[in-house]
Amino acid sequence: MNRKEIREIKKRFNPDMDNFGHIYGCYVNAAHEIIAYMDSPTMLMGNEEREMYMKTLKKTLSGALGKNLLNVEFSTAQVEDSDEHRLLQTLRTSHLSNETMRKILFQRIIDNVDMGDVGYVILLASDSYDVPYKNGGSDEWSEESTDQFEYFICCLCPVKDPKGALRYLAEEQNFRAASTGSILGAPQMGFMFPTFDDRMTNIYRALYYTRSSADVHQDFLKAVFNLDKLPMAANTQKNAFDSALADSLGDECSMDVVKALHSRIGERIDVLKGTGADDAPEIHINELEEILMKSGTSDEAIEKFYDTCKNYFDGEEFFNPENLINRKQFKLETAEMNVSIDPEHAFGIKTEIIDGRQYLMIPISEGLTVNGVDVKVSDK
Repeated sequence: MNRKEIREIKKRFNPDMDNFGHIYGCYVNAAHEIIAYMDSPTMLMGNEEREMYMKTLKKTLSGALGKNLLNVEFSTAQVEDSDEHRLLQTLRTSHLSNETMRKILFQRIIDNVDMGDVGYVILLASDSYDVPYKNGGSDEWSEESTDQFEYFICCLCPVKDPKGALRYLAEEQNFRAASTGSILGAPQMGFMFPTFDDRMTNIYRALYYTRSSADVHQDFLKAVFNLDKLPMAANTQKNAFDSALADSLGDECSMDVVKALHSRIGERIDVLKGTGADDAPEIHINELEEILMKSGTSDEAIEKFYDTCKNYFDGEEFFNPENLINRKQFKLETAEMNVSIDPEHAFGIKTEIIDGRQYLMIPISEGLTVNGVDVKVSDK
């Protein structure tokens, strides 16, 4: 799914609409024991409660595409005959009304996901969307529909323990000790099945959500999708790219090379965003090789980089450039210091060897502050 298709589905999570008939759930404690099953008709909920549920479920479709939202793909064999796909399809076509299948999904997640000392709730909600279409070349949406998109959302939300607090009691005109009660946190992981690709149903894919860019929760992915090839977390991709550079370039991995890569990848991201494309940005490994070549990297090192990169990224040749660099800072670390610089000003940084010792040279434009004190730079 692309950003535009995700935005269209997110509009369905409106508390004023009655498209989500029931919210199903399973409350699990930290010992992996089921505390309760839930079946809540939305029409019996108060406005505030329904709005909170919609807000929580909607977060499963939030975040950056390619970082928090990942398109996961089933193999043809899985779609034709597999327990995991059959379960998801049955839940979808029954609009989650099949209690036995709901409990099977709950148990698969419970048996495989470890949230440490935290209890959690698994939420499920189903929707049938009569997909509108445009008449000819008109920009006007037709009220009629020729396609129905049936899907469901699943998310796992941690439960925060009750905390004591002093609460004001109006009848006593005083504050008394009271528990705030257990609170349902924001989803940590979840998915939508199937996907809404080209505004049509695609049972070969699911849209997976992870709140953390550092963890895709592989245990959850394996339990629900049983994928042969699991997606890499955004932070893992960054670390893999950094390692591939250092391991393959060796002594040729200079400050100039890293600056050039950071700058050119950043430019690539800006160009892709400037096109207004709704898909996640992509950069091919050949484009990275071209940057290295223009930076003076040897053919031998570039060839090694290609092989190392494919090895670290499990054969992939297309990468999300936003996961390869940090656009917000250019970070320099040594055993003695840790410095972060705005990437726009990284071009002036250089390294030098003076009297046999390595130095990091950072130009200063308007002034220098040390521990909050403005200091003068001597010309001596």
